[in-house]
Amino acid sequence: MTAPTGAADQGPRLAKPSRRELLGAALAVVAQSGFDPVRAAAVSGFDWRQCAGQHLEVVWQRASDVEHLQSHVAEFRDLTGVDVAWDVAPEQQFRQKLVIEFTSGRPNFDVCYLAYTSQKRLFGKGKWLLDLRPFMADPSVTAADFDWADFPAPSVAAATQSDGRIDTLPITFGYNILMWNKAMFRAKGLTCPTDFPSLLAAAKALHDPKNGVSGFVGRGMKNANTPMWTGFLMGYDVDPVGPRGELFTDGAASVAAATLYQALDRDCGPPGVVGYNWYECQSNFMLRRAAIYLDTSTIATKVNDPTVSRITNDVGYAVFPAGPAIRRAPTFGDGLGIVPGSQRKTAAWLFLQWATGKTMQARQFISGAGAPARASAFAAAKAIPPRGAAEAEWLDAVTASRDIAYPAMPDIVAVNEFRDVYGAALSNMLGGADPEAELKRATAIFKGVYERTEKG
Repeated sequence: MTAPTGAADQGPRLAKPSRRELLGAALAVVAQSGFDPVRAAAVSGFDWRQCAGQHLEVVWQRASDVEHLQSHVAEFRDLTGVDVAWDVAPEQQFRQKLVIEFTSGRPNFDVCYLAYTSQKRLFGKGKWLLDLRPFMADPSVTAADFDWADFPAPSVAAATQSDGRIDTLPITFGYNILMWNKAMFRAKGLTCPTDFPSLLAAAKALHDPKNGVSGFVGRGMKNANTPMWTGFLMGYDVDPVGPRGELFTDGAASVAAATLYQALDRDCGPPGVVGYNWYECQSNFMLRRAAIYLDTSTIATKVNDPTVSRITNDVGYAVFPAGPAIRRAPTFGDGLGIVPGSQRKTAAWLFLQWATGKTMQARQFISGAGAPARASAFAAAKAIPPRGAAEAEWLDAVTASRDIAYPAMPDIVAVNEFRDVYGAALSNMLGGADPEAELKRATAIFKGVYERTEKG
């Protein structure tokens, strides 16, 4: 990262290693510990080119992890002889596309990205992806150093359906973290917020709409905004849906969490925030128009890139603030699966192994493209020095978040309906509606939806 400039930065500067040099150092660590797909053709008894000449269609939600894979996919083609075509769409359109494709019974792709917090249970109920356990057990199609044991228990749990099928390989975890503009905080003599009261106090103190600066920015768009509310709710040690199907979505804790969201995003947010998804929030923060930003850790790829971000020299990262009862990190997970109707299942399995392999996971983490699903990638990141305070803070925040991770959304089939119903209520709150009244109305609507989908 570029060193910060200013009166406090007048001493001698040390030459920083380049990103290429750091990645090289990390990959050397990975190579010593196990699987390296780029060199895997040399592994005795395994043929990485058994599907040479085939062509894969891969669908993915637009995010940093797919950009990372696309930048390295020539290595997969050289390794396997398999060509890859990508169909990448924004989050909302992508989820709709998957439902349409799979319910038609004729999806026209081979490999599918799956957001666990949005569609895992829906995919499991429909058995829309292959069980990958037979592939893992077959040494003719699985490299000897694939190392399923390198995926820790939370990663395995995320990839496993309620009936025991493993229908994805986990690839990325996103932990909601706090991003803050250090220059703005210094100017007001403020420190990084660590709990809900200090978060709100800082947002109010830094809110300066006359100069085009909001104290806070977070997702306001319907559906996308729901994890903001549930993220605050978990700080009260309350789940929106209980283990026996109880809805705790209009109780005192839920109302308090929604009131905090309203105070931050409406009273301290930018104009038009009700239409903001993470893309707009990210842009707003990178352009130095917001002092505080709460969102997934994968955002760091762009925020830390000086060619597109104006805040690179002043950004700070921290763990999600503590609630009144507990400190948790709202967590999202993603995986890759194979479509049952694919005519290129083995080639697709080779792609999954490469995309989630130790080398690619280490690269993904160190480049800031997302927290990995493999344990070895964390070890690789710790083996090299960070390039500056911001990168060190990001790595620390992500690592600490892993230890307090908690699913950002309830594990139910109707999770998208949940996001839509409560997202509409939250959007109404940004327009000034009463949080308690909106949550009671939304809960009455969702109760019927939940009973139909979970019992159907």
